[in-house]
Amino acid sequence: MESFLSEHFLLQTESARLLYHDYAAGMPVIDYHNHLPPAEIAADRRYENMTQLWLHGDHYKWRAMRANGVEERYITGDADDETKFIKWAETVPYTMRNPLYHWTHMELRNPFGITDILNSQSAGAIYRECNRQLQETFSARSLLRHYRVEALCTTDDPCDSLEHHLAIARDPFGVRVLPAFRADKALAIENPEAFNQYMDRLSEAADIDISNYSSLLEALKARHDFFHQAGCRVSDHGLDTFYSEEYTDEEVLLIFLKVREGTVPSPAETAKFKSALLYFLAVMDYEKGWVQQFHVGALRNANSRLLSKLGADAGVDSIDDLVHARRMMRFFDRLDREEKLARTIVYNLNPADNEIFATMMGNYQDSSIPGKMQFGSGWWYLDQKDGMEKQLNTLSNIGLLSRFIGMLTDSRSFVSFPRHEYFRRILCNLIGRDVENGELPNDTKWLGQMIQNICYYNAKTYFSFLP
Repeated sequence: MESFLSEHFLLQTESARLLYHDYAAGMPVIDYHNHLPPAEIAADRRYENMTQLWLHGDHYKWRAMRANGVEERYITGDADDETKFIKWAETVPYTMRNPLYHWTHMELRNPFGITDILNSQSAGAIYRECNRQLQETFSARSLLRHYRVEALCTTDDPCDSLEHHLAIARDPFGVRVLPAFRADKALAIENPEAFNQYMDRLSEAADIDISNYSSLLEALKARHDFFHQAGCRVSDHGLDTFYSEEYTDEEVLLIFLKVREGTVPSPAETAKFKSALLYFLAVMDYEKGWVQQFHVGALRNANSRLLSKLGADAGVDSIDDLVHARRMMRFFDRLDREEKLARTIVYNLNPADNEIFATMMGNYQDSSIPGKMQFGSGWWYLDQKDGMEKQLNTLSNIGLLSRFIGMLTDSRSFVSFPRHEYFRRILCNLIGRDVENGELPNDTKWLGQMIQNICYYNAKTYFSFLP
């Protein structure tokens, strides 16, 4: 019987263990999509306690605590930090077979060196030891260095000043911290009041009076240029689905003016506007040589009571079941036909879409770079053992696993980087099992290089973040 979280955790064969320990484990990390706060990196924040580092903003843990019957005041409410930590510790034993159980104990081991199981009995001692190390050893920057992060991309609105990214660039510490351009709010015309407030913010940020659709494009281009100057080479979109409806320029101009006047657009008008603006953003990415990312398929803010109380990102989002294939085809086909298709990563949230997304990426590969079109890693509810295995198997069956750019954290936490270790162990276990079963040759040199490419080198080449 293997002990819990042993050195061979998730590695079921000798081949898997060799591949992980000799090839994958020591590779640096390129975390090309996360939600880390750049202000905390710039200030090299020191956390007062483990609750601030671990529980604030972690909607994965919030959902588990609610499912375990914990009162909201101990989750997002006014309870003190130590009590919140204890309530989480009481919940942890009930998360067995949820990835949170693995992640929790992996993050306690790395970086804190804590091997005890977290529960109500151990909570006090673990809380005190983590707090001691946070006060004496670990800050935002030292945690990134500890995890051997070489580059990371945060998620940033076009209105953001990027002052913290610029400050980090002036005070380097061995990790490249780059912005990513996420213009979701510029597409969100369904709510004219919120949209117009955002237009006012964008107008101020770009120093352009956004009075019509043309000036909106001008403002977005100005911010895109600014992000590029600040080192940005990646965009990101959080979409319910792709938008690729036919439209005329005149239609889009009129829709924009209608919304600016406060009128709610029809669903057809909304789709036309989003189709036009999404195309414009994609062309800008191509022209600057950026990578564009699309996170598709979340049904957000499903609990209106908690949304009104806590706002967005409260842990009340789920998987949607929209149909994407033909919309995605029209979107990518137009860009490809016009030779304006940037390097692209697409992530699906509904596992039923795995084969749909993977086959679509294969339609638009070309000779410009190996693996130009990427079927992205398991995202959100799929970034766990079963979801990662299914994504890796789908990619292997339909595309080229050897050209895959690997894992990311998609996290707001500075201790979430063991998810890269989790992914690497799962990857090595899959390949090692195939070797042991005689489904792949026992060519350690080739397989080891493939593992290292997936874990690090492919992303380094794909994004060009590092020399």
